[in-house]
Formats: sequence, C-alpha cells, structure tokens
Amino acid sequence: MNWTAIKDYIPLYKEAMWLTLKIGWIGIALAIVLGIICALVMHFKFPVITQIIKVYIEIFRNTPLLIQLFFFYFGLPKLGITITPETCGIIGLALHGGSYMAESFRSGLDAVPKIQDETAKSLGMSKFQRFFYIMLPQAAAISVPPLVANVIFLLKETSVFSAISLMDLMFTAKYLIGLYYNTTEALFLLVVFYLIIILPVSILGTLLERRLRHAGFGD
Repeated sequence: MNWTAIKDYIPLYKEAMWLTLKIGWIGIALAIVLGIICALVMHFKFPVITQIIKVYIEIFRNTPLLIQLFFFYFGLPKLGITITPETCGIIGLALHGGSYMAESFRSGLDAVPKIQDETAKSLGMSKFQRFFYIMLPQAAAISVPPLVANVIFLLKETSVFSAISLMDLMFTAKYLIGLYYNTTEALFLLVVFYLIIILPVSILGTLLERRLRHAGFGD
C-alpha cells in the first residue's frame, strides 16, 4: 500500500465526495417529495392520475438508472433539450428514486389497519383528521426501514454518474487508476469515502426506527 499516494489523493476524493453529496441529497430530497405525492395519489385512488403514476413507477423501477441517465443526457439533446451533467444526475436520481419511495410510502399507508380509520370516523373525526392524526404517524413509522434502505441504495447508485462525465467518487477513482496505475490505493479510498457517506445514514436510520417503535408507532 502506497500511503504517500493515498495522502496525495485525499484532497481529490474530498472534492468528489462533496459533489456526490450535493447531487445525491438534492436528488434524494426530490425523490422523497415525489414519492409522497405518488403514494398519496395511489392511496386515495384518484382516477386517471393513479394509472399514469403506476406506469411511471413501472418504467423507472424496471430500468437501470444508467440507462435513464443516458436518455436524459444524450437523448434529450436530440429533441433540442440540453441539460448539464449535474442537472441530469439530479433529475435521474429524483425520478428513479421517486418510483421506489412511492411504493415504500404506499405500502406504509396500506399497512395501517382499516379498523383504525373506521373507529376514528365513528368518533366524528373528519377525513383530514383521520389521515394526519391516525394514519400518517403509523404509516411514517412503518415506512422508515424501506425509506432508509432506499436512501442508502440511491447514494450507492450515484456511482454511475461517472458515465455522464461527473467528477464524482467513481470518476475520480477511475481517473487516478488510469493515470497512475495505483489501483489498490484508489479503490481503498473509494471504499472509505463511500463508507463516510453511507454509514452515518444507516446508523441514524436504525436509531430513528428504534425511537419510533419505542413510541408505539407502526407496531
């Protein structure tokens, strides 16, 4: 192991990590918002829109993110729409992640026993009150494990951004390997920096799940 090379590479990996975090978290935040909207539409079964969302989910869940990025980055310019690599990464991650988030949130809503909604209705609670005070807290707790899993999955999916010339962690590793042939050192740092990004998310997600379970939600 060439520790001198590792020391020299760290600044490049730090810069790549911040770019990965920037694109990753913006894309994930948009994916969560999109997933919540889609889940609510499917749960309340809005006509026509529900079918459109189901088609969107099937398309984006059953095609690789890499292919979607290629379509946005190389295909859209053929239609006269040109976007930067960063914007392409954010849009691709948001749409790809939104399809997974939607199913996670929908399953959380559907897992809440309907008897609770009926009981609240018999007590005179409005539809708004039943949803936000009875359904939503339990559905949120149930959705935490798949939500955390999806966030981790999407953070790892950022590794394909190098295919559209984004200087992310994977691009940096491949660049250094091709330039200096220090494969072991470059891959070692790649693993370390992905752990720096993802491990805290996993730990915080586990703590959040335990706290919600302890509070009695989602049991």
